[in-house]
Amino acid sequence: MDPDFLNVFTQPAALNQLLAENVIAQGEKRRLIKPTSSNNPKLEELKLLLIDWINTTLKEEHIVVKSLEEDLYDGLVLHHLLENLGSLKLDVDKIALTEKKQRQKLTVILEAVAKCLQLEESQLKWSVESILTKDLLSTLHLLVAIAKHFEPKLAMPPNVQVETIIIENTSRGLKTANVVEYITENKENLEAQSKDDAFDELFSRAPDKLDAVKKVFLQFVNRHVGKLGVKVTDIESQLADGVILLLLIGQLEGYFLNLRDFFLTPASTTEMLHNVNLALDLLTDGGLLNFSVNSEDSGFFASGDEFGSYYCILPASLLLIHSGK
Repeated sequence: MDPDFLNVFTQPAALNQLLAENVIAQGEKRRLIKPTSSNNPKLEELKLLLIDWINTTLKEEHIVVKSLEEDLYDGLVLHHLLENLGSLKLDVDKIALTEKKQRQKLTVILEAVAKCLQLEESQLKWSVESILTKDLLSTLHLLVAIAKHFEPKLAMPPNVQVETIIIENTSRGLKTANVVEYITENKENLEAQSKDDAFDELFSRAPDKLDAVKKVFLQFVNRHVGKLGVKVTDIESQLADGVILLLLIGQLEGYFLNLRDFFLTPASTTEMLHNVNLALDLLTDGGLLNFSVNSEDSGFFASGDEFGSYYCILPASLLLIHSGK
């Protein structure tokens, strides 16, 4: 057995219970919520919200769900839920008593979900087998996806995450890996992605608006670095060496930048890259840049093409958004 497996749980009893309740066949891989995450308050909040949502939706049909694991595995509740929310008519029996019938029913239901939500097989975080075996993580992923599609205004708690363990039964024994998994959207990543998407949209589909955006950034930059007796007239060329960007960060974030830490009059590309990378490091340390930019990327600052324009404006825009000015 993988030695790391023994360190996954805080109590040996939890490990024994997990192995007793989850028989993992040779070659099979299972993903389970660690016992230490089971009492996560945000996870409990999400479970209660989903139970209340299902019961409210199916109130007229006199269906009451008390446990997501125990009440959804056979497909009966999912069948009624999909018919109620999406007016989907599924060609399956309402009640499936045998495991074979339940598996057939779930296959039809989950295929309908994937088609309705337009999801590829590789995007699915659940399967017929995982739902049938009362896997809570898969059930939560399935219900969250259905709720987001049919009830987008449902106020699910954001950033619900759990510690999971992936267990694989190999010929050499149980192999494990620990992974933190998000069940609901990570708002911070979502907001950062939306900002990136906005800029990509601007450069690819609205180049005619680019000059107006540059003008706004130019006014913003001059409003702050002008206090130092500096005037910017061309945002791409004058931000390319990193000096103006460093001065802007210093003004907005209250940094004192020692002249020995950067090149005030850079004479080479290497010195320009040093300045730019220092500026990016300051943005990262300040929590304004939550994606990585390497030296090759920062080299675009010195270019005069479209990518250079993008990389020059992006840091200034992050500062503008952050300052609210």
